[in-house]
Amino acid sequence: MITFLVAIALLLIGYAVYGKIAEKIIAPSAERKTPAYTMQDGVDYIPMPTWKIFMIQFLNIAGLGPIFGAVLGAKFGVSAYLWIVIGCIFIGSVHDYLSGMMSLRMNGANLPDIVGKFLGDKTKLVMRIFTVVLMVMVGAVFVSGPAAILDKITPDFFNANFWIAVIFIYYVIATLLPIDAIIGKIYPLFAIALIFMALGVFCMLVFGGYGASLPEITEGLQNTHPKASSTPIFPIMCITIACGAISGFHATQSPLMARCLKNETLGRRVFYGSMILEGVMALIWAAAAIWYYQENGLEEGNASLIVDFITNTFLGKLGAILALLGVVFAPITSGDTALRSCRLILADFLKLNQKQISKRLMISIPLFLACAGVIIYSLSDKDGFNIIWRYFGWSNQALAVFTLWSITVYLHQEKRQWLITFIPAVFMTLVCGTYLFIAPECFALNHTLSYIIGTLLTLICTATFIIKMNKKK
Repeated sequence: MITFLVAIALLLIGYAVYGKIAEKIIAPSAERKTPAYTMQDGVDYIPMPTWKIFMIQFLNIAGLGPIFGAVLGAKFGVSAYLWIVIGCIFIGSVHDYLSGMMSLRMNGANLPDIVGKFLGDKTKLVMRIFTVVLMVMVGAVFVSGPAAILDKITPDFFNANFWIAVIFIYYVIATLLPIDAIIGKIYPLFAIALIFMALGVFCMLVFGGYGASLPEITEGLQNTHPKASSTPIFPIMCITIACGAISGFHATQSPLMARCLKNETLGRRVFYGSMILEGVMALIWAAAAIWYYQENGLEEGNASLIVDFITNTFLGKLGAILALLGVVFAPITSGDTALRSCRLILADFLKLNQKQISKRLMISIPLFLACAGVIIYSLSDKDGFNIIWRYFGWSNQALAVFTLWSITVYLHQEKRQWLITFIPAVFMTLVCGTYLFIAPECFALNHTLSYIIGTLLTLICTATFIIKMNKKK
């Protein structure tokens, strides 16, 4: 229990201390006008209250990641706490804050444009394709989970297929309408439900006695995963627990709020702060999952069933329904903003102004059809959802690698302290490079060989960066 509480305290301290360091490096200015005013269009560029932007940003980046990812990552033991704390403070929050600020200073530019500016046009094209595919996968994987939960807590005639159709229709509406029409009005309420759920679980862990037997870091960081021999902590856990520590998906969402922020100095509160809150949520669910595995064993792999069991045990029937609704809202609201981001990325590429609904439909209809195709595949194959989710996890972290290297180049060019993202970029390159060769769903090579290849790839990327930066200098 002490380790769990200390971990949460460290996240809060990280916001106050390391967040301030990151803020000094980027040097926000209250005098510089933001794109919410300079490019206001009534659809995507709209000045909004800071508290509302924070809630929307938090809900956008949360999704299933800090819940399902933390639940599955908790199988590795107490090391999950360590990764969430270190990853969130020094990698994830810095990644979210600086990428959001870069978008803010580039008139709300989308991630592929940011990456392309600093890593070249070829990388920009790759990133456009990569990001669009990832956004479509996000929209698809964040339908099935909520639909399965709603199927359990509603009458039989409202089955999973019915809820999939309802959620998808909502996706269409939220993607097309101005950002303050639906997202700006209902997201804060959904965020409150998600926070309520996490607070309820936290209180039962601390004050309800459920957390009394939680292991401490002093007992060691041994791998407790039931398939420990084939599932090493590094790099598998770093991919499994993504959104609670570091997620490239977040950098695709930050431009949405960069287009609505009234003042640059509010960036740390919105971007860095929302990631810290997500880290707190991930810690709470990791601790609750560790309790669950102590009670029921480590073999259960269905995260939605584990969440259902925890909320029913901790919060009772009514509390569990409210909590599960929070779990439902989070992924749905990440799914619709993923498709919205995708629309804006394609609009920038095609140079189509999005003020007219007809031009939004030109981009959105093919997008919806692609997303529907992925959903149908995930339903037609019994393991379809799990396959999409695993590839989404790796793609998510690979996206973070590109973003971190782009920020590093930007900071280097601006003669700022670029080590703040250089070290995370090197580390995440090592994570993704090694995972590609070691993971069962990828090449599944010998562990030692995978570590060697991953290290070589990382050294090549690092050397390339240093050589190119020295040439430019």
